[in-house]
Amino acid sequence: DAMGEQVAHVVFTPDGKRALAAKFPGNKVALLEVNGEKVTYNKQDVPVGLWPYNVDVTPDGKLALTADNGFAGFADGNVDTISVIDIESNPPRVIDKIVVDEAPEGFAISPTGKFAAAALLRGNNSDKKAFFYRPNGAIALLKIDGKNVSRVQYIDVRGLPEGVVWSDDGQYLYVGNFMTSDISILKLDGERLVDTGKTLPLPGHP
Repeated sequence: DAMGEQVAHVVFTPDGKRALAAKFPGNKVALLEVNGEKVTYNKQDVPVGLWPYNVDVTPDGKLALTADNGFAGFADGNVDTISVIDIESNPPRVIDKIVVDEAPEGFAISPTGKFAAAALLRGNNSDKKAFFYRPNGAIALLKIDGKNVSRVQYIDVRGLPEGVVWSDDGQYLYVGNFMTSDISILKLDGERLVDTGKTLPLPGHP
């Protein structure tokens, strides 16, 4: 149905020969073949977790990871998942799911290919009386080792972190906090993120 076909995010593989489209209400990722300017869709979908909102591909083009938001972009107090797709296999398939705290939305794999960060909403914009309300969101740091992905850390940020981006060298993570209208600056120290204590205030909601 048309509802299941709504796409939240699209990402290309590093070689540019394939694109992956996250079907948000359909709980799937569609695989598109790209040949020059011709894009073909052979109806090949990979079932992932509930409400995949973002998808990214490792720099070596072997894995794709989806942030499975869980409740159509809203908080509900339940844990959610990151799905790991082996795009090297034929056909591509989900080989693992990593449980994370509630509502991963923003998501990015480091340019080094060794880590990924998922921004967790954790009820920041919900009614303060809700059992799952928390004033601060968090980042889940994932370690990528070949095709093995593991959760290594949670670190608190500020209100409703929706967007994340790594610096080009993979040493810093910038987190856009919607409710608090600022950017948290985190630094990678070994296999942990540490808060630099610096935030960049913005004139509006990132």
